[in-house]
Amino acid sequence: MVLPHSMPLVPLPASAIAGDGRMPLSVTTRVIGDSPAAAQLIDAVLRRSGIHLTSSAEQTSEISLRIDASVAAPEGYTLSVSDTVELVGADEAGLFYGVQTLLQLLRQDDEGWGFVRAEIADAPRFGRRGVMLDVTRHFFDVDEVKKFIDSTSALKFNHLHLHLSDDQGWRIQIDSWPKLTELASSTASLGDPGGFYSKDDYREIVAHAAARHMVVIPEIDLPGHTHAIGVAYPELVEDPVMNDSLIAESERLGQPLPVAGEPYLGWGVGHSSVRIHEERTYEFVRDVVRELAEMTPGPYIHIGGDESLGTPQADFDHFVERATAIVFEEGKIPVAWHEVGAAKDIAEGTIGQYWGKTTPEGSHAAEAAHFVERGGALIMSTADVAYLDMKYTADYPLGLTWAAIIDVRTAYEWEPTSVLDVPDSAILGIEAPLWSETTRSLSDVERLVFPRAAAQAEIAWSARTGPGRDWESFRVRLGTLAPLWKSGQVDFHPAEEIPWSTR
Repeated sequence: MVLPHSMPLVPLPASAIAGDGRMPLSVTTRVIGDSPAAAQLIDAVLRRSGIHLTSSAEQTSEISLRIDASVAAPEGYTLSVSDTVELVGADEAGLFYGVQTLLQLLRQDDEGWGFVRAEIADAPRFGRRGVMLDVTRHFFDVDEVKKFIDSTSALKFNHLHLHLSDDQGWRIQIDSWPKLTELASSTASLGDPGGFYSKDDYREIVAHAAARHMVVIPEIDLPGHTHAIGVAYPELVEDPVMNDSLIAESERLGQPLPVAGEPYLGWGVGHSSVRIHEERTYEFVRDVVRELAEMTPGPYIHIGGDESLGTPQADFDHFVERATAIVFEEGKIPVAWHEVGAAKDIAEGTIGQYWGKTTPEGSHAAEAAHFVERGGALIMSTADVAYLDMKYTADYPLGLTWAAIIDVRTAYEWEPTSVLDVPDSAILGIEAPLWSETTRSLSDVERLVFPRAAAQAEIAWSARTGPGRDWESFRVRLGTLAPLWKSGQVDFHPAEEIPWSTR
């Protein structure tokens, strides 16, 4: 028996036994099964190896895919690779994740391509395994977002949080408020080009994600981070409120300060707010939430709520209480950054997203805990270990450092249930955000996301402890993903602490 940590798999499976040798792969290998996962496997093997698997009756080996709910928990699977492959998913998601594991077992040596022989039984620890892409500070088009979905869902992430609005731009078509995309979408940070998703674009992203068992969570950040709304509809927002940090950061970076009614090209935060006491503001929120809900099949709408530094606390509380209620009234579950937990009467069942640090600062822990007290739960996006936009090293050319410098080991060695004083059952899982201040291309995004997203994937999927659930095992297993990423043209950062494989 070979322990699972010696096998080239990330995230670490619940149970895995390596066999001897490999099952050879050739054009006569037949795939059996009518699941969409079968076609995805055929396509992925072709891209990776150039081998087109067949569905012909003439075959030398066989790959069988089927569903049996009794084999594992939801999203789980069993995988047996010997002279044939048998993959059994608890559901369609389980089949998809089993295919991702099988693709990691696909290797090339001097004798050609084959699957490493193994017996695997697997299911996730957390039901919520997310990544976030900020398409506001810099915009990424539909094809780029679809590529991001492909590369992250392959690591068994099952939620994609799209940050669709911020001070720098508005990125989603809203028919009832057309000036949002007409006037507030054309620019991005540093004066780079902006853009937006039409409703058809957005539906295409949602469908692509759904085909990879990933739920899309749209975010409209409110009541702060709303400068762009004022470019389109000045009557909805207050004039910018300057703060010392904003002024100092703008001077340090040589970036402009925000000016009411003009596109904002800097990175500073905390200066903007919608008009809390105008009923027109809530008509706007309801219209936006309603249109988002109509084109979002997933259960969630994210309303933001972070860094509203220019908004008096009583006004902030009033706004988020009304906004969370509106989301529920429109048939969705509200998600909000942890600051929203400061409000006494947020809608019951609202889910909080904690972006504080592993040692909580100020009121962050109490704000997060309030979601649980109100019948909700928490997503852990702990900034000093899970923010994918932080630098790997102090001199790394991409990323920021305000939360921490996060190398791959730091991204791996944290525990979501140990940060806050809430029941383990209140932690739905994790989400690893990528904020896009410094990422001016998808290649920039990928270099910050990979390989650290693999560390977050293992935290979310794999058991907290057990053989192989440690840094030394992980760094070796992580290194075996290099050929897979290269074949998918994922521009990962080749961190020096990882022994990267070439085959």
